[in-house]
Amino acid sequence: MTTTPGRLTRGTLALALATTALAATLAPGTAAATTPDSVRWGPCPEGVDDARLECGTLDVPLDYRDPDGRRIEIVISRLASEHPDRRRGVLVTNPGGPGGPGLDFPAVLADSGLPQEILDGYDLIGMDPRGVGHSTPVTCEMTEDQQRRGAFAPYAHTEADVAAEAPHARELAAQCADSATDWLLPHTTTANTARDLDRVRAALGEPRISYLGYSYGTQLGATYATLFPERGDRMVLDSALGADGYDVDAMRLFARGLQDRFPDFAAYAAAHPEYGLGETPEQVTATFYELADRLDADPVDGVHGTHFRGLTFELLYADATMPLLAEYWRDLDAGRPLPGELPAGRENMMAARLFFTCADSRWPTTVAAYQRNTAVDRERYPMLGGSTASIGPCAYWPTEGIEPPVRIGDDGPANLLLVQNERDPGTPLVGALDLRRALGDRATLVTADQGGHGVYLFGTNTCANEAVTTYLTTGRRPADDLACAAEPQPEPGDEPRPEARRLPLPLG
Repeated sequence: MTTTPGRLTRGTLALALATTALAATLAPGTAAATTPDSVRWGPCPEGVDDARLECGTLDVPLDYRDPDGRRIEIVISRLASEHPDRRRGVLVTNPGGPGGPGLDFPAVLADSGLPQEILDGYDLIGMDPRGVGHSTPVTCEMTEDQQRRGAFAPYAHTEADVAAEAPHARELAAQCADSATDWLLPHTTTANTARDLDRVRAALGEPRISYLGYSYGTQLGATYATLFPERGDRMVLDSALGADGYDVDAMRLFARGLQDRFPDFAAYAAAHPEYGLGETPEQVTATFYELADRLDADPVDGVHGTHFRGLTFELLYADATMPLLAEYWRDLDAGRPLPGELPAGRENMMAARLFFTCADSRWPTTVAAYQRNTAVDRERYPMLGGSTASIGPCAYWPTEGIEPPVRIGDDGPANLLLVQNERDPGTPLVGALDLRRALGDRATLVTADQGGHGVYLFGTNTCANEAVTTYLTTGRRPADDLACAAEPQPEPGDEPRPEARRLPLPLG
């Protein structure tokens, strides 16, 4: 359910609705056992329209345990430095996901205020990860109805609601396992994507790569830093998942993230009585629960309570979308339908999310486990816990042929900078703290007292933004973990950055 950061309008509402209805590893040297050919740059594939970008393809092993076996094709992009005399290397980027295409992300970063010294100092590299977009895409052959159900299970108010969702979860898992791309299922993992990334490094002729990854991209970056510790240069992980990546605990943390972030919106809506959502933050919070319950019982043009909860979750990724969220609440309260349609590529994004998340970690396999989790999270995080703790396709995912998960640790050079908002709905602060502990002396953590998903370029905290720029341009990280104090915020919708630019959901 990932989308590249971009302008959010009423015309893209359906993305929000469909999104939310939402033994040992191989030795590092294995991925470079056969040196790939150099990349031949040319025009980018259809849908990647920025004239500044050039693209190339690379054949990589389907299964790195059989490096001379079947191959698959991945596509990468480049926004080349305009000053080769100032170039120090490549900066590989990832916008998040899993399931998010990344070919246009170098241009998105450039347009989001990436400093000129970084644009001069690096070739920016984007990639559609294996299984995604133009890189041997996977499918679960989902129906439109399944796509609109999204990645969040219907809100479970009771144990019976969890049990009722189990057949839908089992059906979708079976579709993925029986689809035309079922042969990719055991091999569409973050570890293999990290190995693909090292093939990219070798094909570009680079001894090391720098990296800027957001959201799920932090899992990919941490995995690369674990499998190939000496091949990373300046590594930035922004808005981090925990050390175990996108597993059942990360899924449950979305509910905590909404509870952490919601007070920012409650204060905004209360300060704008024209929306009619409440005159105090407490009244706005009460409006949330009242609307959610009402839409559970009586949806408005297909928008039910789970859609509403998920829509609120997604549109709190950025302060700039708070006015739009307030308008949607007002419309739903009045019984007015919200326009929108499914975006192109939606099915692949959702399928790839499942391929990655279900293979990367081991999920509970009994309905009872999800019933227990849901009972706990409904109490702790009532806004979203009944959805994010409930059962999904990963409970029924076939595990045959999938290698054990990569264990993130502290063995390697001290070259990782983690940056994290304190009130992030998608990847709550607790995940970044967990990853920081796992990486030990390899990492330094910068936290920013602000809300939203995405720190560097997507937030306004100058202390945090300058810490990343300084590291990427000079190699200097803060001497110790750094807590950046809150700074005056622009009124939502008035930012000088592109309006409502946002990061992909970690849901996919």
